[in-house]
Amino acid sequence: MTVKVFHAELGTAVTTGLLGLAGMIGASELGHGWTESGPQPGYFPFYVGLILIGASLWNLVAAFLKHRAAHRHAASGGEVEEPFLDRERARRLGVFIAALLAFVVATLTLGIYAGSILYIAWSAWRQGGYRLPLALGVGVAFAVSLYLIFEVIFKIPLLKGPIEPLLGIY
Repeated sequence: MTVKVFHAELGTAVTTGLLGLAGMIGASELGHGWTESGPQPGYFPFYVGLILIGASLWNLVAAFLKHRAAHRHAASGGEVEEPFLDRERARRLGVFIAALLAFVVATLTLGIYAGSILYIAWSAWRQGGYRLPLALGVGVAFAVSLYLIFEVIFKIPLLKGPIEPLLGIY
């Protein structure tokens, strides 16, 4: 599976266009007009969304024109469009995104400290090439530093999940 530059440009243009549309819809709910006392709350976000949609359409048209020109160039014996994401990079990106999603799930179910230990240790071990004991040590050191910075110094409690009632904290 190879993702071409054209596909990445299409995906980006559609995504940013949808974000602009969502911003315009949200701003419309707040009111995006001008009243005698000044702009309504959605005035600025509405026009930022409109500009974002315009820029997305511009990028969409440019991507199609560039893609068509690349096909004509390839038909006349020139180089084919270069890939944006080849199989190996797509696999690495998929592993990275899966690890982030696992971190979110672990954080929501086990708490920030256990989730951080698991994520940092796994990343250091599998992606960083560290030996497992060292990777676990790095994960634990990170969780301890989170605890010291947020809970001890700033007095901001973080999500502890089921560990909190097991240890009788708070």
